[in-house]
Amino acid sequence: MIGCTKLLCGTATSSDALRYGRDISKMPHHLLQFAKDKRPIVVWNMTRRCNLRCVHCYSESQDKEYEGELTTEEAKAFIRDLADFKAPVLLFSGGEPLIREDIFELGRFAQGMGIRTVISTNGTLITPDVAMKIKDTNFSYVGVSLDGIGINNDRFRGKKGAFDEALRGIRNCREIGVNVGLRFTINKLNFMDLPSILDLLAEEGIPRCCVYHLVYSGRGRKLIEEDLTHDQTREAVDIIFDKTIEFHKKGLNIEVLTVDNHADGVYLYKRVMRDNPERADEVLQLLRWNGGNSCGIGIGNVDNLGYVHADQFWKHYSFGNVRQRKFSEIWMDTSDELMRGLKNRKPLIKGRCAECKYLDICNGNFRVRAEAVYNDVWAEDPACYLTDEEIGIDKKEIASLRSQ
Repeated sequence: MIGCTKLLCGTATSSDALRYGRDISKMPHHLLQFAKDKRPIVVWNMTRRCNLRCVHCYSESQDKEYEGELTTEEAKAFIRDLADFKAPVLLFSGGEPLIREDIFELGRFAQGMGIRTVISTNGTLITPDVAMKIKDTNFSYVGVSLDGIGINNDRFRGKKGAFDEALRGIRNCREIGVNVGLRFTINKLNFMDLPSILDLLAEEGIPRCCVYHLVYSGRGRKLIEEDLTHDQTREAVDIIFDKTIEFHKKGLNIEVLTVDNHADGVYLYKRVMRDNPERADEVLQLLRWNGGNSCGIGIGNVDNLGYVHADQFWKHYSFGNVRQRKFSEIWMDTSDELMRGLKNRKPLIKGRCAECKYLDICNGNFRVRAEAVYNDVWAEDPACYLTDEEIGIDKKEIASLRSQ
């Protein structure tokens, strides 16, 4: 996750992070990415059931009952272990988490154990009553996913009217003071809607937006050919950076972030070097503290059946199940070859990523994307759009690396 507003506009500085000793237990939510103790933020797909059918869904959810999901009591045991493990945030996801009736009971339980709670939702079920329940349960943030404006969103979501329903859900949250933001996964089919999505933030007074790069996994694996070209990605990221700066100059309190491609951090740093060089050293320091891709380290996933994954895109590989072992034990067990590799991946990375002088910023980016394209977890990330010159290696060296 790259905090564009924090880094481009200086709304977070290295001194802000140092004020808390970069201690994850003391830092406010907006600075967690700069903590030195990478206890995992845990995404829990608490149910696989969903009222929509999105084309890029990594859990391939449908609107039906799924057998074997964690019970309320099993979920509480899992949450209790997360609290003992000092996991800072539990993100309730799905499927559609608001379908699960015990979400508010479990949200209160997690908060009582000292864990910050977040909801990731399609927003269509957030009626005024549900919004009030979210507020009363003190969820710290609600992320609502959109995939375009109007009918384009509805095509992705598999339901006519889904855009209007999600927008009503956002408004219901905003009206009573629930902290809510947008999530937008960008690809060739909705690339043209990116400027309008960003304009929607200002029009609706939405204070936060996370723009996600496409990750090839689950149903989304079929969308490899729909990912942006490298040139389109650069254009999209330029749009995001330009709009972020525009918001800041207008005095709008809107935070913009990009997710799932840490090449964005390098690209942002080079922009700061060009436009605001006196801040470049601090931006570089913050990016190094961020540490790049953190799957298997600073972010983890537990699915609806209790299986533990490196993140929510690794559904095809599990390290164990919280019904048999505590999450904390599974997470720290490096006898598993993949877990051991993810926690210390730099020596294993291949191709142009291995020689990139910014490896400490991206940490090899997304391994699951490399696996999807090259059938090799440690191959270069195909979604890195930086040129060989930008990452400090020459074409002859790359050709040699790829022939090995």
